[in-house]
Amino acid sequence: MNPKSTLLTIILTITFSAFASASENNFWTQSVYFENDLFSGTDQNYTNGVKLSLISPNLSTHVEDGKIPRKLLETIHRIPFIQESGPEYTHKVEFSIGQNIYTPADIAKSELLLEDRPYSGWLYASTSYHRKNIVNNVADFMDTVEVQFGMVGPVSFAEDTQKFVHKVFDRPSPNGWHNQLDNEPGLMVIFERKWLFHPVFTGLGYDIITHTGGAIGNVSTYLNGGIEMRLGWNIPRNFGVSLIRPAGSTRLSVDDNFSIYIFGAVDGRVVLRDIFLDGNTFTDSHSVDKKTLIADLAGGLTISYKKMMLSWTYILRTKEFDNQKDNHSFGALSCSFNLPFFY
Repeated sequence: MNPKSTLLTIILTITFSAFASASENNFWTQSVYFENDLFSGTDQNYTNGVKLSLISPNLSTHVEDGKIPRKLLETIHRIPFIQESGPEYTHKVEFSIGQNIYTPADIAKSELLLEDRPYSGWLYASTSYHRKNIVNNVADFMDTVEVQFGMVGPVSFAEDTQKFVHKVFDRPSPNGWHNQLDNEPGLMVIFERKWLFHPVFTGLGYDIITHTGGAIGNVSTYLNGGIEMRLGWNIPRNFGVSLIRPAGSTRLSVDDNFSIYIFGAVDGRVVLRDIFLDGNTFTDSHSVDKKTLIADLAGGLTISYKKMMLSWTYILRTKEFDNQKDNHSFGALSCSFNLPFFY
């Protein structure tokens, strides 16, 4: 078995073996994410991202029957910032697999483009723990602790994925993948807290969500913070738009109510390390001078009905490195639904 197949097998096995104890009465929130700059007519920078995720039912309801070890939750509650526990909190875990692809602006050229970002990919699995505070059945904050692990480099399948998609859709072939970053295992630990301010529960209303957090690891190290505002009908009691980013999952469940709303959001980051710009950690590789301060501006529409939620988001990302000619934009589609995972 070649290294790429071995890595993919390990990630799939570790991720999905976690669901073996789920019963037919357990409803897992399942989400599919697709992000691509094709929506904005380009093929560069962060050019594609896909992610599949599964979020468990409330773990607290399964502690007494032995399905969730109490010692496990007690250990989790010792983590800084998430020490509180009790009946006013819900606890859920999430398992995800995903792939991100990054390319320079001119993918037709085969030579190394020194002033543009490296070709690179990130194939990963992640495990997250989500804790929500419940006050009068209203969630007013959520903590997320996430661990991502995977591979950067040829075994990320990024080259294979992009060339296959371009061939299927008869698009120009990317010719510079032989210049991509070297194989390197990656690990990130992420924490983020989100606060929900929701003055209207049903009918026409609005809410505001703020967040702050950070990540540490050889793939990415940063501090971030931001705000989102939503306006619409029967806005759900979740924590805003879900995107492919660390600690970016916000839909811990989807209810039966019909809802429709528009939203606008901003996320700012102080970036200390980004392997996709800084290059490999332990070997010499192509790199560019990254910008320390970057931001994402996002806006879109969400519709939810009968345990299914669909979102469209347009994201504008400010310049990430010194020689980048323009800001970058891309579109994002996500679909979440509640179904029994096992029958």
